[in-house]
Amino acid sequence: MDAAKVYYRHVFGWRAETDPREEAGGYTTLYLGDDPVAALTPLYAPGQPTAWTVSFATRDADATAAAAAAAGGRRLMGPMDVFDVGRFAVLADPEGAVFSVWQARSFAGAAVFNAPGSLGWVELATRDAEAAKAFYTTVFGWTVGTHEDYPQWGIDGADFGGLSALDEFYPEDIRAHWLPYFAVADVEETAARAAESGGMLLVPPTEVPHGPKVAVIRDPQGGSFGIHRVGTEG
Repeated sequence: MDAAKVYYRHVFGWRAETDPREEAGGYTTLYLGDDPVAALTPLYAPGQPTAWTVSFATRDADATAAAAAAAGGRRLMGPMDVFDVGRFAVLADPEGAVFSVWQARSFAGAAVFNAPGSLGWVELATRDAEAAKAFYTTVFGWTVGTHEDYPQWGIDGADFGGLSALDEFYPEDIRAHWLPYFAVADVEETAARAAESGGMLLVPPTEVPHGPKVAVIRDPQGGSFGIHRVGTEG
């Protein structure tokens, strides 16, 4: 946890505040200025890998967890209350991609998006794109649009993420997963800083055809995330 706080402060300038209550288990909120943008948690189970988890807002965590199970997904944790701040569950889709859902009470979640240092895009990598479309449109009611052969997730047509196929060019041990992309003002500069701070560039700064400049980074503990040039999401 301490190493992660230092690393992400260097990369994004995030400020960390750890909940002092023993029951909180070390949960740490990450701030961009005064705005919460992400969080850190200790690993909960032996053998659990360090990873970023994408969390989606829901009006009813129990109903969403039930819908996910009915659509072929799994409940990994919860639903459960977190003090008076909200109710959450950790779920997996039929291909095993893990995500969480958050029913806000006193804490709404991230307060800023698509600004430098905040979440700007989320991407599902999967080996069964059609099954993924069926699952997420059923559970969340998302729209699915196509932009240059890249399906995009949306809410009422406003896109917030995409779907990437894990085809034969990917090693078999790469499983379905969600990957967050954080917006940055300068992809080259941020990628260099991430590498100099101990991370590894999995995808060096690259101009996506008809899209933004992006990079994908693995942090020193193995958690992967993407970055993209601010203002170019979608």
